Amino acid sequence: MKSKTPQDSYTEITEMVLPNDTNPLGNLMGGRLLHLMDIAAAIAAGRHSNRVCVTASVDFVDFKSPIKLGEVVIITARVTCAFTTSMEIKLQVWAENTLHGTRRECNHAYYTFVAVDQGGQPIPVNELKPTTAEELELQAGAKRRRELRLILAGKRTPEEVAPFKELLQQRIDEQQTKKP
Repeated sequence: MKSKTPQDSYTEITEMVLPNDTNPLGNLMGGRLLHLMDIAAAIAAGRHSNRVCVTASVDFVDFKSPIKLGEVVIITARVTCAFTTSMEIKLQVWAENTLHGTRRECNHAYYTFVAVDQGGQPIPVNELKPTTAEELELQAGAKRRRELRLILAGKRTPEEVAPFKELLQQRIDEQQTKKP
């Protein structure tokens, strides 16, 4: 297996919000946005692994700001960590108002994808080699998030995961700093 950098998987999707994509309030429908995010994540996972990849999980998706009819949606995705057969992908979503020349972050999430063979069985993925301090931090965070996912899926108990209490406290601290 060869190693790749997070930049090797970088993917950007840009799409204009059209009337058929909106709800009665003129906002992009959440399901449509999740669909676009899933495509971006699949491309990033495929670029990293050079394999067909399937969605395994989606971490908490918060819709911070509605994306309006006529705005441009920009979704970026990149692999943050590669495990044995799975990869965590970080997605960020912005809305751009081309008439005003403004851009705002609307959403971010972490998706997990698994590389599979022709029979749909998981297969090993390329190693990820972070090259920047930010990429190293994202990789460390991905490892902690993976532990939490395994606990929530019932595959591990909190007692089996030594840093679980630290992770839980970190999540609580993050949520408290986001409150107005």
